[in-house]
This record gives sequence, C-alpha cells and structure tokens, in this order.
Amino acid sequence: MDWNSDIKIYPTDRLFAATVGRLMPSAVRPNHLTIFRLVLVPFVLAALLSGRFGWGLGLFLVASLTDWFDGALARTRREVTRWGVIYDPVVDKILIGTTLLVIVTEYMNATLGIVLLGVEAAIVFQGWYYVRRGVIQPASRWGKAKMVAEVVGISLLLLALLADINLLVGVSHGTIALAIVFAVISVLTRIK
Repeated sequence: MDWNSDIKIYPTDRLFAATVGRLMPSAVRPNHLTIFRLVLVPFVLAALLSGRFGWGLGLFLVASLTDWFDGALARTRREVTRWGVIYDPVVDKILIGTTLLVIVTEYMNATLGIVLLGVEAAIVFQGWYYVRRGVIQPASRWGKAKMVAEVVGISLLLLALLADINLLVGVSHGTIALAIVFAVISVLTRIK
C-alpha cells in the first residue's frame, strides 16, 4: 500500500513545515521521533513518581509535541510508513496511559482516569482487530482531538500540582471528560 499517495496536509502541518520543520535535519525521520517519544516515557514517569512535577510537565510536553512533529513531518515529507501508522498511536497510548495511571488516578477523579483508560484499551483492541484483518487506519480527526484534550487535561493537572492552583484541577477534569467523549466518538466512527 502506498501511504503517501493520498496525504492530506493540515494547517498545523503547514505551520510545522514553516517553523520547526525547517530545523529538522533530513536524517531525522518521523519514526525516529516516535521512538524518541517512547524513550521519554520512563523519564516522564520517574519525574512524576518522585513528585518533580515541573520536570514531569516539561518532559510530558516534549514527548507530546513529538506526536505532532512526527505526524506533520511524515505528511509534509511524504514519509508516512506502515510502521508509523501502526506504532505512533501505540506509543501515544503508552505515554497517555502510563501518565494517567501515575498521576490522574492519584490526583483527580479516579473514575475519569479509569474510564479514559478503558476507552483507550478499546481503541487499542479495535486497532489490533483491524490490523489482524489487514485494515490499517490512520488516526481520525476525533482521535487527534482526543489526544489534544488528553495532553491539555494532563498538562493542566500537572500545572495545578506544580503551582498549587486548585482551579486548574476542575478545568483538567472537564478536559479529560471531553477527551472521553472524543475517544468514544473515535471508536464509533471507525467501526466497519
């Protein structure tokens, strides 16, 4: 399958290409960024488990940005691969899922965290089911919106813990709840 024949370039991809993309050496491939995100996960977790929320937030944001960077780089350079389409979302789930287990269920409504983990597990199962049948689907807009909401929700919670701003905990709850809505819609719209 030629993954690069029908690539849609998003406005955020154009922004990336005009800014950060210009700084990316040609030797850096999108899949390198996905692997880098996976390598960052233990460092994010170590910072969070040790109560270093500033470091945890910084590392989490760097790891999260690589999700935008790898997708934009793949689309703008026309370097979308089967490996990237399969493993990029898996690495996202590892980053988000482990961070949720460590931080969200500890410091906010555990039910929200558990529900989101359950929906994430359903998304992984759904992706596995389709890959076993030879169908590989790139991330949908709903999936991208879910990821953004998760990153914002987790980041707000970490910022609340770092700066002791209780108001941000409530906003984080709302953003995580919105991520759950986006996740459910993502699962339902991908059923074939």
